[in-house]
Amino acid sequence: MLAPVARTVHRHLDVDGVRVFYRESLPDRTDAPVLLLLHGFPSGSHQFRSLMEALGSHYRLIAPDHPGFGHTETPDGFTHSFDRLADITEGFVQRLGLDRFVMYVFDFGAPIGFRLAERHPEWIAGLVVQNGNAYEDGLSDTARGLLGLTPETPGAHDAIHAMLTLDGTRSQYETGVSSPDPVAPDGWTLDQHFLDLPGRKEAQQSLFFDYHSNVERYDDWQAWLRRHTPPTLITWGRHDPFFTEPGARAYLRDLPDAELHLFDTGHFALETHLPEIAPLIADFLDRAGK
Repeated sequence: MLAPVARTVHRHLDVDGVRVFYRESLPDRTDAPVLLLLHGFPSGSHQFRSLMEALGSHYRLIAPDHPGFGHTETPDGFTHSFDRLADITEGFVQRLGLDRFVMYVFDFGAPIGFRLAERHPEWIAGLVVQNGNAYEDGLSDTARGLLGLTPETPGAHDAIHAMLTLDGTRSQYETGVSSPDPVAPDGWTLDQHFLDLPGRKEAQQSLFFDYHSNVERYDDWQAWLRRHTPPTLITWGRHDPFFTEPGARAYLRDLPDAELHLFDTGHFALETHLPEIAPLIADFLDRAGK
C-alpha cells in the first residue's frame, strides 16, 4: 500500500507590516499535533519540504520564512535583529491562533524559538532541536570567529559576504557529509537566489552583527530549560562546522531526560538523514504533541 501523500498549502500572513510566507500541511485529523518549524541561515521554509511530505498527512506542520529570508517581504526600514524576528514569529503564531505546539529549532531558528519560549512557555509542548545551539560548548572556532564580528572588526564585511556567495552557501550543505550524493543542489541554489535579492545581503549582515545577543542569553535559555523541562528530542549532525557535537550533549545537563541522536553528517542533517530522523520526530509528536 502506498503511503498517503501530504497536502501542503502555501500562504501569506500580514504581521506588523511584514508579509510572512509560510507552508502548512493539511493532515487528515483535525486534532493532529502541531509542529512549528523554524529554519536557519541561509535557508528558508523550503528546507522542510521533504519532512512535510513525509509527516504532513498525520501532523500539522507549519513553516514560516523569517524576515530577510525566502518569500517573506519586509517593509522599508525593517530592523533585522533576532529580537525583531522573534516579534514577527510571535505575531505569526498569534495570528494563526496556535496555543500549544512542538517547536523545531534549527540554527538561526533556535535563538528565535528560545525567545518565543521565554515569552510564552505555555505554548511549548516540546522541542525538537536540530543543530540549534544554546551553549558555548557548541560553538566551533569557526563559529566563534564569525559570530564575534562587529561592524568595527577589520575585514568583517568581507568575511560575512564570503559566506553569502554560492560557494559559501553550498559549503554549508556539503561540509561534514560522508558523501554529497544525497544532498540535492536545489537547496543551496534556491538559498542563493534569495540571498541575491535586493537588500538580502544587508539583512544577513545585520543578523551576523547581532548574533552576540544570542550568546549573551544562553544562560537565560538554559535556566528556562531547567525550569520548564520540556520534552525534548535532539537530532544533530555531529560534523557540523559551526555547531559542534558538545553543543548537542550540553542540553543533557539541563534536560537529562532528553532523547539525543547523533548522525554522521553536517549542518543540514535532514538533507542526508531524513529517513532516520522523520520517524523519530513522528514518535516524539505522538507522545509530546498531545
